[in-house]
Amino acid sequence: MEIAEIETKVMQEIKLVPKDRLQELYDFIHFFRLGLETVVDDTEEIMRFAGCWQDMTRKEFENFSEEIAERRKQAFLGRTARETVIA
Repeated sequence: MEIAEIETKVMQEIKLVPKDRLQELYDFIHFFRLGLETVVDDTEEIMRFAGCWQDMTRKEFENFSEEIAERRKQAFLGRTARETVIA
């Protein structure tokens, strides 16, 4: 799909949003745009750590991965209760 076609479709969808939900839509778009403006290309810094797990055994790496997954789950456990769900 071309950019002009996508832009037209997005504008059509926006026009269909009920007026009482426009503030939520604006907040979402504004937050999304600001996020794009503040993204920093840190690929080089990340790549310095690409091999930092090579000294771990397979079991240590599996345990580490499971611990990270559990911590993420705990960190975001109540998140959906605080956010607006757009359906």
